[in-house]
Amino acid sequence: MKIALIVEGDTEKAFIPCLRAFLEEKLSGRMPSLRVVSYNGRIPKHDKLKRIVENLLGGKSPAHHVIALTDVYTGTSDFQDASDAKDKMRQWVPGEPRFHPHAAQHDFEAWLLPYWSTIQRLAGHNGAAPKGQPESVNHNKPPADQIAALFAKGSSPRHYVKPRDALRILKDNDLSIAIGCCPELKSLINTILKVCGGSQIP
Repeated sequence: MKIALIVEGDTEKAFIPCLRAFLEEKLSGRMPSLRVVSYNGRIPKHDKLKRIVENLLGGKSPAHHVIALTDVYTGTSDFQDASDAKDKMRQWVPGEPRFHPHAAQHDFEAWLLPYWSTIQRLAGHNGAAPKGQPESVNHNKPPADQIAALFAKGSSPRHYVKPRDALRILKDNDLSIAIGCCPELKSLINTILKVCGGSQIP
């Protein structure tokens, strides 16, 4: 099974090793080949996304399925929420059952918030976690900004560097914790498990 995964940038790429490790446990003997297609900032829209998906599903070494992962918070008002983002991507790539749109609500860092104690340790600050479910943190102060603010207030203040620090947060933690807290992450994982013939997470 070959799956092409369209992502927005380096932060999401840092997620891939943890994703692979999780899938290897769930898909013993059926582990897919994951090809990561990364864009700088955000994935394309409209006809450009359609052409990219068609190219990935065709050619000399075609993917069996294409998954697109976008943030809801992109610095624009393109998407109201994860459901709207997925609906629009389906409209941009119509009638293709091998295309599976997904969205991080509101940005990828929402999936890091369940590991707040690790974030505190790395930041060197014991600031409180954002209130509510991780994916409920909204456009007014997206999860990435919440994490960056904690790093800036730490005992050795520094910038939160997305690809480096996201990997450090994820690599020593159990991805199933975030899956249990984040419905959009669970939906992404279940899409991969489903197309690979694995058991989905209830």
